[in-house]
Amino acid sequence: MTAWALAYVRRHSHAWSRLRDYAELAKLRIAVMELVTVAVGAWLGAWGTPSPMALLHALIGTALVAASASAINQWLERASDRHMRRTADRPLAAGRINGLEVGVFAASTGLAGVAYLQLTVGPGPALVALLTWTLYSLVYTPLKRYSVLNTVVGAIAGALPVLIGWTAVGGQFDLLAGTLFLIVYLWQFPHFMAIAWLYRHEYAAAGLRMLPVIDPSGRRTGAQAFLAAWALVPVSLVPAIGSGVSTWYSGSAALLGLIYTAAALAFFYRTDDRSARRLLRASLVYLPLVLVALALAPLRATSQPSATSAPDALATKTTPQLNDLTILRQTQRLN
Repeated sequence: MTAWALAYVRRHSHAWSRLRDYAELAKLRIAVMELVTVAVGAWLGAWGTPSPMALLHALIGTALVAASASAINQWLERASDRHMRRTADRPLAAGRINGLEVGVFAASTGLAGVAYLQLTVGPGPALVALLTWTLYSLVYTPLKRYSVLNTVVGAIAGALPVLIGWTAVGGQFDLLAGTLFLIVYLWQFPHFMAIAWLYRHEYAAAGLRMLPVIDPSGRRTGAQAFLAAWALVPVSLVPAIGSGVSTWYSGSAALLGLIYTAAALAFFYRTDDRSARRLLRASLVYLPLVLVALALAPLRATSQPSATSAPDALATKTTPQLNDLTILRQTQRLN
């Protein structure tokens, strides 16, 4: 290989490595899940008819804000990350990126994201995004060193993106919006408790006060996971009562909730690594599937046949409640 070719390969290899480091700094895998909740929030906020451009703007702005929050998180935890095997190779902890670069990246993406949301979809989504960034970066991250309540704050920050999508399409905060927020909020407790249990020794070495660190028996950890999963069952069924979604959703949500609760109950009784891994896997299945089931509600509502051709008495009984709900939501958007 010639010297020129070798220099070309090294230069492009270095550029690709830097790109991967910045992608890890932005925690792209976590950001993707956040963007999914934004999209579901926008879809349901417009009841299946979101403006494509509003949705796109919400996703772009949220992605920028999420990247900034993740960078600040890693900057604040750069010392503790070096004591944890699963985070020691992060670009800042490993020294591949310096603090100034992280600061510039975090400031530019954060300011750009909030400004972009303000200019494209209005002050509501921008304010929710700013609140999310503040809670995650400036409250949750430092709190991990001092209190086990950090998970409570972190779960709020993790659930707020659904409201970015909801408000971006002009949705009014109602029972369905609150329920969607609660579903994502409660889901995080079993998910995080499973992770915290599996890495409890690393968290302890890093000086982070996650619940399993101060709860060696795991009883409080398992109880918190179980209670949150159990609460998800009735909460996830609220849309079927207050928002008129189909019985198909109700059955799906109930089944998924019971499976998630069973995994959390097994973790509560056994409190070992094996049951924690099963709970973690169950959490990764539960949220995407329940969000898909909820997102399908508007489509199933519009696909149901109309009963206007039937006799009046039969039509009164069979006309779907969702048709009225769809009209109401679209009228609210126009107003």
